[in-house]
Amino acid sequence: MNNYFCGWYFKCQSKTQTLAIIPAFHQSNHRQTCSIQVITKDHSFHVPFPAFHLYKNKKEQILKMNGTIFSKEEIVINIHTDKLKMSGSLTFHDFHPLKYDIMGPFRYVPFMECRHSVFSMRHTVNGVVTINGERYQFENAVGYMEGDRGISFPRNYIWTQCFYKNLSIMLSVAEIPVSFLPFCQKKTFTGLIGVIAWNEKEYRFATYLGAKVRKIEDGLVIIEQGNYRLSVQLLEPVLHPLYAPQNGEMFRVIKENTSCRAKYHLENKEKTLFSFETDNASFEYEYEK
Repeated sequence: MNNYFCGWYFKCQSKTQTLAIIPAFHQSNHRQTCSIQVITKDHSFHVPFPAFHLYKNKKEQILKMNGTIFSKEEIVINIHTDKLKMSGSLTFHDFHPLKYDIMGPFRYVPFMECRHSVFSMRHTVNGVVTINGERYQFENAVGYMEGDRGISFPRNYIWTQCFYKNLSIMLSVAEIPVSFLPFCQKKTFTGLIGVIAWNEKEYRFATYLGAKVRKIEDGLVIIEQGNYRLSVQLLEPVLHPLYAPQNGEMFRVIKENTSCRAKYHLENKEKTLFSFETDNASFEYEYEK
């Protein structure tokens, strides 16, 4: 049995509430398991299940996990544990997918530790979910949808996603191992992928397009690609624990905020295209010097 994981990330955000739901399947040499993680502004929950609770239909793109149903168009939630009682449904429509795979040519590179997918940069969310008695209502709210698969999350990485007015931004910077390439002297390189979906236009930043990381320090990330310069600044600690895959098993603990303070700045030839600070950014900052 090969070590492997596959997970999906559904983010839903209204003007006052943010909710992220993460179903995942994971296997190692020892066992197969699945899980659902739930993150809000104030709490995070992890609900593990044996693998026999999981049903996947790739043709219809449906995932069922112990009474909870996931698809691209809908989530029907039914979770009842000692720590989490969650029920309700959410529907998604008006998707904004990318023009082509976020991994670009790297999607064809074998033995990569982790492969990323972006299914929708922005879509409409409707529905009501109750979490431990608290009501989360989404009426023509916004959503974001992505996924990961592979063996492990990178040892060092930064990920952020944010909605602001008529744009949606996603950026991931990671330390990528290349030890599987015998002709490579370095053991790792810093790679990045990012997209700004703004006014029906897609601005893409990626290592395979020539993007470079200029700075990673104290929550600040600066990247450059051609005449563009994008900076992202985390302005508060990342608090809520979240389980991440390591060699196919979900025992690594990282931290994420679904709704926190951050600043985003984009310029072209020193001309500012946008610059804003928000309290509604999603952020994972797992980068050690």
